[in-house]
Amino acid sequence: MDGLVLLPPIVAIGLALWTRQVYLSLLVGLWLGTTLLEGGHPLLGLRRLGDELVAVFADAGNTRVVMFCLLVGGLIALVQASGGVQGFIAWAQRRGWGTSRRGAELLAWLVGLVIFVESSITSLVVGAVGRPFFDRLRLPREKLAFYCDATSAPVCMMIPLNGWGAYVLGLLAAQGISDGAVRLLAEGLLYNVFSWLTILFALLVAWTGWGFGPMRAAERRAATTGQLLRPDAQPLVAEEIAGLKPVEDAPCRASDFLIPLGVMVGMIFVGLWVTGEGNLMAGSGSTAVFWAVATAVAVAMALYALPRPLRGGRPVLSLARSTTLVLRGMSGLVGVTVLVVLAFALGQVSRALEMGPYLVGLIDPNWPVWWLPALVFLVGCFVSFTLGSSWTTFAILIPVALPLAEGLGLPLPLMLGAVLSGGIFGDYASPLSDTTIISSMAAACDHIDHVNTQLPYALLLAGVSLVVYLGLGLAL
Repeated sequence: MDGLVLLPPIVAIGLALWTRQVYLSLLVGLWLGTTLLEGGHPLLGLRRLGDELVAVFADAGNTRVVMFCLLVGGLIALVQASGGVQGFIAWAQRRGWGTSRRGAELLAWLVGLVIFVESSITSLVVGAVGRPFFDRLRLPREKLAFYCDATSAPVCMMIPLNGWGAYVLGLLAAQGISDGAVRLLAEGLLYNVFSWLTILFALLVAWTGWGFGPMRAAERRAATTGQLLRPDAQPLVAEEIAGLKPVEDAPCRASDFLIPLGVMVGMIFVGLWVTGEGNLMAGSGSTAVFWAVATAVAVAMALYALPRPLRGGRPVLSLARSTTLVLRGMSGLVGVTVLVVLAFALGQVSRALEMGPYLVGLIDPNWPVWWLPALVFLVGCFVSFTLGSSWTTFAILIPVALPLAEGLGLPLPLMLGAVLSGGIFGDYASPLSDTTIISSMAAACDHIDHVNTQLPYALLLAGVSLVVYLGLGLAL
């Protein structure tokens, strides 16, 4: 099939950006891929499409991510209805937090930097903390989604005391690198140029307010008209959930927001420790995030059911009311759940078509040595963008790039850094990435609007990264 294996994700992404119909675009790309797998028979491809969607749930990790997405809706509804969000806003503003554009954006950036244990939780916490301030200051939801995304995968990879670090160390061990694997990863992170640039660029944007392209247009729209979303936008969180008002006589205490949020973050460490049998870096990220949000929902329901003296001994929310709110919140996130399932299925099909190995096979080791770090970065960008997965990109490229570096006398940390940079690009920029999808959800933003406003920034940073890798190659 040769180059045809590239068509399914390219068609899906191109259609989504052109038509803004992300669900239909993913289905078309998925159908095209399953048709290719069935030898070009469209009807057989349609039958296999259904099988691939069902097969998503055969992977326990995928299923946990899907359940995580649904439960997040329940948690959002609970903290909104309890008045905890409003209480947190008042508490933070009394301390001078988030009262200006710069303050709100720096707060979002800093929260993302601190919560580095898991990329999905990073996005969710940044969105939960930042959205009330961004909405009050008439900053567009697209801008908040940018911070959710820019501080998730890049930060989790640069501070690898989590499943990200464990995964890369496992791939290095599979290459026969065990004793010096931690040192190689540490040195490779110094060459993870794209992640460095993304984190620093987000800080620059937060501090200066600088921007360009569709993001600047979105900021002007929000500032002049008060429209936080583009007209006709379809946010991944139903607005009746994102804008849910507190119940009557809600106490509006910051603790009703901070306690469930703190439990969720703390349970990440517990989940990683338990699933890693005492080793945080060996834990299961998908299991940890599922446990974390499920525990946070349970704690929130119990907290709000406690008698409150200031309300005459009545609870903020009865267990029956909380259950209704959780189900209502979950229903508001059906869209993002469907999107995640479609993205997972398209990733399965692209891997079955062996798209990554096909691209890697195009690399000729006889090309000039100075060009190879930049070439590995470019291939990594393309694979991760079309697959929407940095981890799959790492698994495809590390077994190729490191032996190539050893054979040609290139520094291993440099080639590892190029692989990591290429993988993070797609995790950050691709509309198929679960991190990008969850960032749109966390900010209650239209997914394609998030991708369109962020993509020019991502391409700028990728271009600068490419120049850096070319310079590093020439300096060898």
